[in-house]
Amino acid sequence: MNQKVKDYLILAGVSGLVICLDQWTKWLVRENIEFGAQWLPDWLIWLSPYARIVHWYNSGAAFGMFQNGNLVFTTLAFLVIGAIIYYYPQVEAEDWTLKLAMGLQLAGAAGNLIDRLIMGKVTDFISVGSFPVFNVADSSITVGVIVLLLGVWIKEQQDRKAAAQLAAAGEPLPPRETTSMNGEQSKVNSEQS
Repeated sequence: MNQKVKDYLILAGVSGLVICLDQWTKWLVRENIEFGAQWLPDWLIWLSPYARIVHWYNSGAAFGMFQNGNLVFTTLAFLVIGAIIYYYPQVEAEDWTLKLAMGLQLAGAAGNLIDRLIMGKVTDFISVGSFPVFNVADSSITVGVIVLLLGVWIKEQQDRKAAAQLAAAGEPLPPRETTSMNGEQSKVNSEQS
């Protein structure tokens, strides 16, 4: 099996699991809680000022921002999904944090897109304190961004450590690729920049 097929299978696996969880939890809320009502099991009622399950709808972006932008966010979701599917196989195989982040972001965009296409609005149900109500798809997007930032930080730390080791050994730093304003790529010695 070629690498591109493997990449797409990993993407489908990660995003598919999150999409299924997102749609299942939204269905449970719609079937079992009246719109506008909230629920907590009796043994967790003490949590109600801090966290609860509510049945709510959102026609805007994640966490209830930009209400009544359903058409804009539907179009944006298609663009994000298309970009992720296109760029995913171009990510280096060892860059697992970027691949995981893209899978989570794809799942979040697709989970909410399904709601927008079927119902014209997104089902939200997780309410924590005074924070806007959200769902599994919103959480997936947020966790994807956190994983992406963490991956960039880890990569920077590894690059700095490798550069320090080369400098300590008296070896020249390897050239790094740069891209000019007109899109031309060139290699620059790290000591020159």
